[in-house]
Amino acid sequence: MQTPLFAGDGTALQLRHWPAPGAAHGTVLVVHGLGEHIGRYETLAGRLNAWGWHVTGHDQRGHGESEGARGALPHDEALLDDLALVVDAVRAELPAPLVLLGHSMGGVVAARFVAGALESTAPRWSRPVDALVLSSPAFDPGLNTAQKLQLALAVKLAPNKALSNGLDPAWISRDPAVVDAYRRDPLVHDRITPRLARFIVDGGATAISRAAAWRAPTLLMWAGADRCVAPAGSRDFAVAAPRVLVQTQDYGPLAHEIFNEPEKEEVYAQLGRWLALRTR
Repeated sequence: MQTPLFAGDGTALQLRHWPAPGAAHGTVLVVHGLGEHIGRYETLAGRLNAWGWHVTGHDQRGHGESEGARGALPHDEALLDDLALVVDAVRAELPAPLVLLGHSMGGVVAARFVAGALESTAPRWSRPVDALVLSSPAFDPGLNTAQKLQLALAVKLAPNKALSNGLDPAWISRDPAVVDAYRRDPLVHDRITPRLARFIVDGGATAISRAAAWRAPTLLMWAGADRCVAPAGSRDFAVAAPRVLVQTQDYGPLAHEIFNEPEKEEVYAQLGRWLALRTR
């Protein structure tokens, strides 16, 4: 089921809902990654539905069937404003607890959103959530010093110029069928602007810097053989975060999309066990 939601600037954001049969334990709100769209999470949503969870998510602006220039942001916090709008809509219609599940860039958006509650003055987009799942979050995009300097210059000179993100689709999974489907998907794109790139870099750094003060129950899982983002970012967060609240798992040989890897049943099992604890 798909419905539109309109952001403050009039941008139409496309929402998708996968309701659980019967009474639900709560709601999982999925935040997708760079260049993709929420429809790619159909299989994950089916698993969550089978476990008794409603699932919802939106195509982030500039992605999928939502409006906005591909891979672009009108201002630095646009994705956080959009997520606040979606959270408000979910809270109004669907049952708690509300669990955010962010993958890759979506992991940065979700973690930065949760980190807002740690600021002395809450940002306009800050909203409470009950728990957080992070899948290979782009806490460290893997830029070297020269690339960081180039990004800083590009943000000043052409913040909205869309370029290729430089990521090879073959890096997302070791399953050829997953890669082939990704390549053939007409809603997938490879665009990114300097402003969006800077948001990812800064958002990941902010999440890591606030990990020690983390308050939200969190499951952090990442691909140890990731080539889309640097696994070191997740490791840095895991080391700093309080272990009583943050459960972590490094899936050493897996590629970026851990829910689409040959070992996905192991990943799903861990997610299922962790979510079961949220219903007690």
